[in-house]
Amino acid sequence: MAEKLHYEKDYPLAEKRPDLVKTVKGRSLDEVTLDAVLSGEIEADEIRVTPEILEYQAQIADSVGRPQLAANLRRAGELTRVPDERILEIYNAMRPNMSTKEELYGIADELENEYDAKINADLVREAAGVYERRGRLRKPDEDEAEGQLREMSE
Repeated sequence: MAEKLHYEKDYPLAEKRPDLVKTVKGRSLDEVTLDAVLSGEIEADEIRVTPEILEYQAQIADSVGRPQLAANLRRAGELTRVPDERILEIYNAMRPNMSTKEELYGIADELENEYDAKINADLVREAAGVYERRGRLRKPDEDEAEGQLREMSE
């Protein structure tokens, strides 16, 4: 799809562009029925949001001058490729005083290289720099429990 989506002609997608709405396994919107879900023909994992749908929504957000929302949707699209458990681990690691700069850079490299999540990788690197400037990085010799106690006392 070369042409960018626009709010006026394409939104809501389910009504105006149902041809673009597909499940993770490529089923069309009209194939997703309550009967198909109840019978087990379609499992819950299949009807989660896809990176493509989030990109389409980002294009629509761009078309109405909402670049921050569009950026959030693109980051979310990248994260659909990261397992839920890993997302939670990264979330905890991103809290102030929980990770060293090297650990955060390791997470960024993982996001970029293993999950092709470059936008999120850049965000983690940026956070590492901000945490460094603000003194919010865990010291390399400080264990996680000490970092949590220090965070709570501040």
